[in-house]
Amino acid sequence: MVKKLYITTAIDYANGKPHIGHAYEKILADAMTRMFRLQGRDVQFMTGLDEHGLKVSQSAEKAGIPELEHCNNIADDFKNLCKNLTVDYDRYIRTTEPEHKRVVRDCLQKLYDAGDIYKADYSGLYSKTAERFVLEKDKINGKWPSDYGEVVEISETNYFFKLKKYQSWLVEYVESHPEFIFPEFRARQVLEFLKEPINDLCISRPKHRLSWGIELPFDSEYVTYVWFDALVNYVTGANYFGENFSDCWPADYHVIGKDIVVPAHAVYWPIILHALDIAIPKTLLTHGWWLVSGEKMSKSAGNVVNPLEFAEKFGTDAFRYYLLREMTVGQDCDFSPDRFAIRYTSDLANDLGNLVSRLLNMCHRYCGGAVKDFGPFGEPENRMRRLWETSVPEIISSYNEFAFHSALEKLFSCVRAVNSYVEERSPWKLAKSDGEIDRQLIDTTIAIISECVRIAAILLLPVMPTISKKILDVLGYGGEVNWDSGVRFDNFLAGNRLAESSILFPRVD
Repeated sequence: MVKKLYITTAIDYANGKPHIGHAYEKILADAMTRMFRLQGRDVQFMTGLDEHGLKVSQSAEKAGIPELEHCNNIADDFKNLCKNLTVDYDRYIRTTEPEHKRVVRDCLQKLYDAGDIYKADYSGLYSKTAERFVLEKDKINGKWPSDYGEVVEISETNYFFKLKKYQSWLVEYVESHPEFIFPEFRARQVLEFLKEPINDLCISRPKHRLSWGIELPFDSEYVTYVWFDALVNYVTGANYFGENFSDCWPADYHVIGKDIVVPAHAVYWPIILHALDIAIPKTLLTHGWWLVSGEKMSKSAGNVVNPLEFAEKFGTDAFRYYLLREMTVGQDCDFSPDRFAIRYTSDLANDLGNLVSRLLNMCHRYCGGAVKDFGPFGEPENRMRRLWETSVPEIISSYNEFAFHSALEKLFSCVRAVNSYVEERSPWKLAKSDGEIDRQLIDTTIAIISECVRIAAILLLPVMPTISKKILDVLGYGGEVNWDSGVRFDNFLAGNRLAESSILFPRVD
């Protein structure tokens, strides 16, 4: 059996409402999933919720409700986010699921039996916000990073995983597998982190300090560290105990934010897997942050963007388009409402929406509402054919390199070229002539425009699934919807009756 292509996102922490970072990560992974499926791949897409840990327990206590009820509420919020953003996952995992708990306990027991987990006394600095022990060297310019929150000194007995035992192995692995971390400069950051000796990882919390977690299988007085619990979710989602585990695993793409690359996903995770003799994920695809005026979004700064507000006002597909068009995967990007409005008005409403609207209007006015066969081609028609024959491979190549911004830039350059073709041929001028040649040219022009719009819609499917389907519907197209034969330039729409009108992007104040 051919292995499925397995795509996961970081699971969200059940400690707050969804924000634009969550939205972008889900949309990016969803677009990747749709992109690969259009190329004939069988894809398993998983996301989920990380539900244990001190902050979750504190949030539930503050709300005056049990932890699980709090997590249920947060899970509903994140599932609704996915639904409203047309993020179509195959598996939504929650770390409170009995199956996941069983997987975590099995992994812990295997590591303990292999001698990779030991018990020891420890005194050190602990970040309450990051929920991990930290070192003085973690300070930046003499201060703790803001995402560390309050840092306190703790002395207690805990269980530790022998992380540093595998440090040299990890360095060699990262250096010899350039595809492991995308983009490449993130790998350099990981190697820089690994230049200094790393400490063993504390993987437990005593129940007297925290009871909301998965109990250690070898000591009922402790629960496991939330990051160990969370990182194991990816193998749980691939059906760890099932005979078909290898159908998905190893994961092909972990889509994660840059803030959890080091140390969690690029250090803890591969070492834990290696110690368990489980294959390492093929690629950690790391994305940047959405900023406002160059600053990271935060509740205290009051600059957090609610993704659903924009999706509700401008439409889900327009929101998806903006995020994927503006951000270069791996880099930070500024979220600008003014820039959003420009993209909506210029790219979507004027270039694409107006093109579809004009096509439907002209087809009914000059061709009786049905697309005709191609007639003889002149240079403008040959230019349109060459445009798509050249551009389609380039656009798909950019998609495959996760350069969504570049793919969309090329695609909308083609859309603008089609608009120029409309002006060049000007069917409304040709319609004033009774000549047979001009009559054939009108039919050919409308057929060419229809074919260009059809190809553009299929290429847009990963980014704007709802709008793309609507375009294909108004074209009456029921043929191949893939990136093989489906994007070949031909008169696939000959004989189709087009819808009379369609407003894809309503004017928004």
